[in-house]
Amino acid sequence: MSTAIIHPNVSEFDELLSGDKPVLVDFWADWCMPCRMLAPIIDQLGDKYAGKATIAKVNVDEQSGLAARYRVQSIPTVMIFNKGELVDTQVGLRSADVYSRVLDSLI
Repeated sequence: MSTAIIHPNVSEFDELLSGDKPVLVDFWADWCMPCRMLAPIIDQLGDKYAGKATIAKVNVDEQSGLAARYRVQSIPTVMIFNKGELVDTQVGLRSADVYSRVLDSLI
């Protein structure tokens, strides 16, 4: 597990989005098998983008308010924000390249 990944609560999440770095957020749950399959990819992105982008994981069972706010209906859902604005959403299991392309375009 990457130490570069953060696990924000609702109040920390708003502060996170107001930063100057792109933010990738993985909405997931323990019981979700595709989420478990995505976890090593998110860890890899955490290491690759340390200092350049913020990588966060939000457990939808623990932070249901955040999941509801962003209308997360299926997991895994990965959202990428830049300067507080949602710029990309990917639902389901994707390769690291899909997320890297978006992050690289924002850095």
